[in-house]
Amino acid sequence: MTETSTNQSFLTQAAFDRLQAELDELSGPGRVEIAKKIEAAREEGDLKENGGYHAAKEEQGKMEARIRQLTQLLENAIIGETPKDSGIAESGMVVTVEMFGEQEEFLLGSREISDSSMQVFSEKSPIGAAVNGHKVGDTVTYEAPNGKEIEVKILGATPYSG
Repeated sequence: MTETSTNQSFLTQAAFDRLQAELDELSGPGRVEIAKKIEAAREEGDLKENGGYHAAKEEQGKMEARIRQLTQLLENAIIGETPKDSGIAESGMVVTVEMFGEQEEFLLGSREISDSSMQVFSEKSPIGAAVNGHKVGDTVTYEAPNGKEIEVKILGATPYSG
């Protein structure tokens, strides 16, 4: 089982490399480009009514927030290979469960590992923490945000192939 502290997330080497490249782009050329946009808009005059200036400043704020998010994620990442096909639900595995009589499938790990085609639950989420470390056939419960206990049966756990 991959142990992660509250600030650590499991990432494959490929996901780490992709996120590092994004961070490098944003913190280098991205910052230069947004600074040029702000300067060009500033030269247009009155900043109170300058839509281009305000849009560029908003874009800068979003970019800086993403830089902080990526920096924190990459500094605290546990980098490893996708786990072996052991039938144990752990970070980097696609977990199939039965809840409320229906099958659900999700990736256990960081949203940054996957594309948007698959639902992702972190190991810190209520359902993620409940299934993490358990094997196929186990039934676990977790407390939903509304306080109700939800029973989940683990039907499958296979390595994410992304």
